[in-house]
Amino acid sequence: MAEKVKCLIIGSGPAGYTAAVYAARAELAPVLYTGAEMGGQLMITTDVENYPGYPDGVMGPQMMEDFRKQAARFGTDIRMGVIKEVDFTGPIHKAIADDGTEILADSIIISTGASAKWLGIESEQKFMNKGVSACAVCDGFFFKGLDVALVGAGDTAAEEATYLAKLCPTVHMFVRRDEMRASKIMQERVKNTENIIIHWNTSTEEILGNEEVEGVRVVNNKTGEKKEIPVKGFFVAIGHKPNTDMFKGWLDMDETGYLICKPDTAKTNIEGVFASGDARDKVYRQAVTAAGTGCMAALDAERYLTEKGLI
Repeated sequence: MAEKVKCLIIGSGPAGYTAAVYAARAELAPVLYTGAEMGGQLMITTDVENYPGYPDGVMGPQMMEDFRKQAARFGTDIRMGVIKEVDFTGPIHKAIADDGTEILADSIIISTGASAKWLGIESEQKFMNKGVSACAVCDGFFFKGLDVALVGAGDTAAEEATYLAKLCPTVHMFVRRDEMRASKIMQERVKNTENIIIHWNTSTEEILGNEEVEGVRVVNNKTGEKKEIPVKGFFVAIGHKPNTDMFKGWLDMDETGYLICKPDTAKTNIEGVFASGDARDKVYRQAVTAAGTGCMAALDAERYLTEKGLI
């Protein structure tokens, strides 16, 4: 038998939990499914020093636990589980959880996030949060005054390299081919930054170190020559993949899978379905902006339910 709810939130993290706080305080009795990565990317982040309200910084998992407690305090039904399938054919939206539970929801807030793409080498995971990061804007400050390396060739990589160059004496940028994919203006910005060294035709073979990153071994894709470069930080900037596959065919999204919302709202192309967080944001990808769109989604959901006479 199906379970009927006013508001279903798919995914946790800053967006999902913030949406839950607002929805619960509006007495929407939200049900939140955490997803496989409960708390999202913040669960693999150590020090967070750029989120308002934490003057001494906070560990990512602790911040997500604080968010969870706040959402629960107002009555959110938080469930450890994954929504595996959705059906948006009618005014009542259907979702099926991994335990077989079928939920009929008057409104749905999507906060499934995005996952960083990694190189897939073993040492990458070994040094996670010990010098390896997928977000220069988040973690670059911790490497101020230290030499770092970055892998990537697109606009994001170029932007992060120039950001790091303001903090670090030398930024080694590894590009797999003999050209970059970044826009011409971003390429010029990188090439004109004196302390960015571009290593063309270069792939990362291994990240080196004991307890933390101490260097990186790279190989030239044309000559086969290998060399070791001493660095204290290693940034992966090869893109993110939004966790939106289950919404394909239902919701409008761009060519890379990010959900498209109507301007200045959290509204998707399906009435009663709202998007928040990194599932819709490929530009900023910060905890604070994710929380902001979580708030937007909950407010939009409340207004939608009110207009439909459902609350």
